[in-house]
Amino acid sequence: RCVVLRFLKSPPNQNKTSEEILHHLQNIVDFGKHVMKQFFGENYVHHGEIIQLPLDFVRQLCLKIQPERPESRCDKDMDTLSGYAVCLPNLTRLQTYRFVEHRPILCIEIKPKCGFIPFSSHVSQEIKHKVCRYCMHQHLKVANGKWKRPSKYCPLDLFSGNKQRMHFALKSLLQEAQNNLKIFKNGELIYGCKDDQDCVSDWNELARHLKPFFFPSNGLVSGPHCTRTIVKELIHIITMTLLSSTDACRAGDMKTVPISQGRSYCEASAFNKELVRNGKHKLESSGLPRGCLLYKTLQAQMLDMLDIEGLYPLYSRVEQYLEEFPEERSTLQIDGPYNEAFHEKLLDLSTEDDGTVAFALTKVQQYRIAMTAKDCSIMIALSPCLQDECSEQRPVVLTSKSRFTFSVSVLDLDLKPYESIPHQYKLDGKIVNYYLKNVQAKDDPVMSNLFKENEDCTLVLHKV
Repeated sequence: RCVVLRFLKSPPNQNKTSEEILHHLQNIVDFGKHVMKQFFGENYVHHGEIIQLPLDFVRQLCLKIQPERPESRCDKDMDTLSGYAVCLPNLTRLQTYRFVEHRPILCIEIKPKCGFIPFSSHVSQEIKHKVCRYCMHQHLKVANGKWKRPSKYCPLDLFSGNKQRMHFALKSLLQEAQNNLKIFKNGELIYGCKDDQDCVSDWNELARHLKPFFFPSNGLVSGPHCTRTIVKELIHIITMTLLSSTDACRAGDMKTVPISQGRSYCEASAFNKELVRNGKHKLESSGLPRGCLLYKTLQAQMLDMLDIEGLYPLYSRVEQYLEEFPEERSTLQIDGPYNEAFHEKLLDLSTEDDGTVAFALTKVQQYRIAMTAKDCSIMIALSPCLQDECSEQRPVVLTSKSRFTFSVSVLDLDLKPYESIPHQYKLDGKIVNYYLKNVQAKDDPVMSNLFKENEDCTLVLHKV
């Protein structure tokens, strides 16, 4: 059985006691088990279990993997003193049933990011109601040297449920993977960003890896036509698996946030701009099937009902209360335990502020869940199967020349820290201000004229 061991990491000289590490890991497992499983469903979430390992084994393992760790991750030390770790299934493998290990397995990891535009009345800048957070943040990241150029990927296109928009979003991710897309073959990374600076996409190399999966006996051997055809097949199969439902369990019984709130497209999306240039002003929005993982992810994300601008004053109210009554921190379950009672409190979707600490805390905890869902990763594992092997119990997706059995899982589901809320508030201001000053002002003149015309039309209708 192929498993993954997850050790706690912390900044140098901040070593925790074994008891603290065990408590922290228990919180991670409980949060996945009692909270995120309720939102995403049984088959999609793998919370793992805590195990204790011999210290000598842990130290040797640490020495072995240290040279393999990305430079950006080396600012934290791996815990080698407690021996505790979380044992998880390897999500680059199929999860839904036992499968012959020698069968080749392809796995695509996607970090979809936030799939909606804020609909809260607390938003102070109108641009936030038009352009999504991801598209705005891209420009600040490029300015700060994190990436060399902005990606054309827009999360709203992926979450639209419209296959044309989804295909465009996935193609954009493949062109500029950044850290939002990785592809593994038999557990080894074959495509994706290997460091934070250089993300050179080599589709020909990717096509060489993928050809045996999609065209096992086809005459396509090489050349740009072959590469394009294979990439098209890959995008098709990712789309079909993302729209599928492999979990009979409904995402809890929670009353959901209406997805119709807010607009369903982002004005900065390259797909949207192309439509406008071609004289089309309306985007078709097909909507997501209720059982699919993208739908459940979006529902969890939309627990951020007030936006960080509406949430921050509530966070300040909780902070003020904790300053007066610090002993209440554990009663309020800010640091856990993440049990059924914690989950129960998240189901109150009211936005009418009654001025209480209880209301403020519920919104803060919902925001933390939403932030977790905005930063999670979706793992799609695929393995070729013959027609006589495919039973009704196994989910199957077809391409033009192949059939695959697959599993879809979600990971990176650690609850976002309560302490990170002030940082999120400041970052939101930086992202929006940079975009307004440096991007919107210099935007495509065709687009800006179009929006000006729309604004002029609105103004004409006002009574003087």
